[in-house]
Amino acid sequence: MLRGRSLSVTSVSGLPRWEVEELPVEDFLLFEVSWEVTNKVGGIYTVIQTKAKTTAEEWGDNYFLIGPYFEHNMKTQVEPCEPLNETVRRAVDTMNKHGCQVHFGRWLIEGSPYVVLFDISYSAWNLDRWKGDLWEACSVGIPYHDREANDMLIFGSLTAWFLKEVTDHADDKHVIAQFHEWQAGTGLILSRARKLPIATIFTTHATLLGRYLCAANTDFYNRLDKFDIDKEAGERQIYHRYCMERASVHCAHVFTTVSEIAAIEAEHMLKRKPDVITPNGLNVKKFSAVHEFQNLHAMYKARIQDFVRGHFYGHLDFDLEKTLFLFIAGRYEFSNKGADIFLESLSRLNFLLRMHKSDVTVVVFFIMPAKTNNFNVETLKGQAVRKQLWDTARSVKEKFGKKLYDALLKGEIPDMNSILDRDDLTIMKRAIFSTQRHSLPPVTTHNMIDDSTDPILSTIRRIGLFNSRTDRVKVILHPEFLSSTSPLLPMDYEEFVRGCHLGVFPSYYEPWGYTPAECTVMGIPSVTTNLSGFGCFMQEHVADPTAYGIYIVDRRFSSPDDSCNQLTKFLYGFCKQSRRQRIIQRNRTERLSDLLDWRYLGRYYRHARHLTLSRAFPDKFHMEPTPPPTTEGFKFPRPPSVPPSPSLSQASSPQSSDVEDDEDERYNEEEEAERDRLNIKSPLSLGHVPHGKKKLHGEYKKLNSLLAEQS
Repeated sequence: MLRGRSLSVTSVSGLPRWEVEELPVEDFLLFEVSWEVTNKVGGIYTVIQTKAKTTAEEWGDNYFLIGPYFEHNMKTQVEPCEPLNETVRRAVDTMNKHGCQVHFGRWLIEGSPYVVLFDISYSAWNLDRWKGDLWEACSVGIPYHDREANDMLIFGSLTAWFLKEVTDHADDKHVIAQFHEWQAGTGLILSRARKLPIATIFTTHATLLGRYLCAANTDFYNRLDKFDIDKEAGERQIYHRYCMERASVHCAHVFTTVSEIAAIEAEHMLKRKPDVITPNGLNVKKFSAVHEFQNLHAMYKARIQDFVRGHFYGHLDFDLEKTLFLFIAGRYEFSNKGADIFLESLSRLNFLLRMHKSDVTVVVFFIMPAKTNNFNVETLKGQAVRKQLWDTARSVKEKFGKKLYDALLKGEIPDMNSILDRDDLTIMKRAIFSTQRHSLPPVTTHNMIDDSTDPILSTIRRIGLFNSRTDRVKVILHPEFLSSTSPLLPMDYEEFVRGCHLGVFPSYYEPWGYTPAECTVMGIPSVTTNLSGFGCFMQEHVADPTAYGIYIVDRRFSSPDDSCNQLTKFLYGFCKQSRRQRIIQRNRTERLSDLLDWRYLGRYYRHARHLTLSRAFPDKFHMEPTPPPTTEGFKFPRPPSVPPSPSLSQASSPQSSDVEDDEDERYNEEEEAERDRLNIKSPLSLGHVPHGKKKLHGEYKKLNSLLAEQS
């Protein structure tokens, strides 16, 4: 145990629980170091931004984030201020006096945490000296031409310098520093080499070499123990980066990663087994109205339908009310993100829907940024035609309505032929002629720079999904991040996700997977795999993930063709669902959001901090060898009501139907929701904060009282 404090496991309602007495955070300083603090590059930005609120509530003014300074980010995201903490203030002033440029302020996100930002370019003159320091510390050299690695060395050296200044004046406070990814790792290496009295945690969200190997279409997971790591890193000219990453892992007191699948990878790639798994969470916002997320789905779906009307003008011979919107989003990593298997399954789905003469149409969006010149002219024209038709219909409607109103006032039933005159008919005929199209609707919204070699477009040409009238699956590549200011699809990403029916992320390499997690908290079903951290997490916590709208494709133990067939089966089953069944499934999906709340998942980070204290300061803190926080044995139960798994409860007909059958009537949403709330209630109560009360360091004390009440 931590000396003077208790850390033990109790069980409430069969769920293992962590009981931790108050950790006096006023005696500690917590620093979290990442290249993505105020600097959006990838998924780590989401981790830190969403976790900040929970951590700031727990640690108050003793929590600080360390990142790089970029002027445009500072102006838009950070409110400059003076440090209230005397130790941090002296460290900032000392570095500024010695030729550095250190900025301090509050990051304008939920929780408003303090940030310490280092100007990398301002300190670049020290690069050669710091390269020598790194060589002395761990015999790793950095090539002069690798600008990114050089920037990371400057950032890490400034971090280590700052932490030294902090520890020199920390008085009796203990310092904990958590470093994210190899970009921040040099700060950890240099801190340990200089024997700074700090407790260190290193968190990897994905290994460098793992990402490279998977992108090269290697049989990664089946050959984990067969790779010659040094040879593979050298051939890809990232050996020095790999050495920086591996040295960071082995220098840390505690090593963590984000999922079980990432832990297996790290053990082979980095030669150290993670001490704690720290799953990624989100700030889950619950709406006051229970079904508000369903209303948002309907509202944003209508806006996507407007875009589809314009994009497919002249070929809009399908019913938009029987059209499903699917999407895949993320970095343009064709194989890693599963775009290859997704396109192949869409070809097979198109065949099945055509063979069964289904009246369901599937429109699939690929939201993956790539190099483009500008918007596709034909796509812009489509939206212009749609707006013109809308204006025409509105003007005719107003004219028609006035004549109808006048006739009714006179007590007459108007003659429809007299209400619409020749000019009105001419205008409508011209509008119809303007929708005539002699080419197929485009499969991309932008002009691609590498059109002939683009992997998605090349695969579309091979499988023949050209948006023809006979295709039941239509494809739209949007090679740009979504924005509410776009002239084509003016929607933010969150709005777009809420308007879709299914997110499809059949990734081969996905250590966590924020995209399906974001779908879940918004009540949108999603497809993931058992090679993603999110998919493994859901398999562990949910007895029947499919019933809750989480479709998990087996890409670990099945061949690519079998995985593709399984994905096709999932998509075809989803297309056969009735509207009622989709609503039931969305209700269940949204209820899983509690599992992904940082108030629940923050326990894993707390455990990592306790463990690193016991290893860094064994003479002051001692933790008994207890297992990490877990929910082993706890699962959302398989829904007892019918349909337990909507895609499996269909009739053999692929036709969508809103007719309610007797079995559907047995579904009782309130009973199911109450059962799920009872199952998740205990762990979620960990993070409850009374309204109007800022929790600085009372979380652990509150936990004991809650446990006592529930026992």
